[in-house]
Amino acid sequence: MTMTSKEIVHPAEIVREYGPFDGAERVHGVTHDGQRVWAATGEKLIAFDPASGETTRALDRACDAGTAFDGTYLYQIAERRIDKIDPASGEVLASIPAPGDGYDSGMAWAEGSLWVGQYRDRKIHQIDPATGALIRSIDSNRFVTGVTWVDGQLWHGTWEGDDSDIRRIDPADGAVLERLEMPAGTGVSGLESDGASLFYCGGGGSGRVRAVRRPAGQ
Repeated sequence: MTMTSKEIVHPAEIVREYGPFDGAERVHGVTHDGQRVWAATGEKLIAFDPASGETTRALDRACDAGTAFDGTYLYQIAERRIDKIDPASGEVLASIPAPGDGYDSGMAWAEGSLWVGQYRDRKIHQIDPATGALIRSIDSNRFVTGVTWVDGQLWHGTWEGDDSDIRRIDPADGAVLERLEMPAGTGVSGLESDGASLFYCGGGGSGRVRAVRRPAGQ
């Protein structure tokens, strides 16, 4: 896959940084529940208020990759499985196999499905959230980190070496339509939209979450 004349490229506008968070050396997946941002830090799922940056919840759960929210429940990749979690109690309600068998990256919820990134395989898999059954796969031309849907658009993070971006792709064929280029050395692990003007981006080993402005008119 090569860049086409239709691809739009912008420098990413980082509007705010959160963290590092107490006891958390890394940030993997991130999601947004309509009020709070959740960040997977390895051994704890933490929630913070994006207005104040204050941490409001912490759940002791294995969480080494993508995180998603379906409007009621959290979904969290933990090694080779995806746990469905009650955010109020922290209880794991169900688990399904992760499609990458331990090599999974980001995750999003949309259209009744989970969308799971496969980092080195450069793919995004749509799976059944009840069974883990594969529905379809979308190819990317870069390593896939975080994944999110917003306003019918599919975006995913990339991170190779010191280069990272957030890109909008055609869900039919994976063609790159738009890219937000992160500053050199600033990686994107998890990715989630707030449903409006911002993306929340996990920062990997920086231990931070960064808010990046979604391009106007998109």
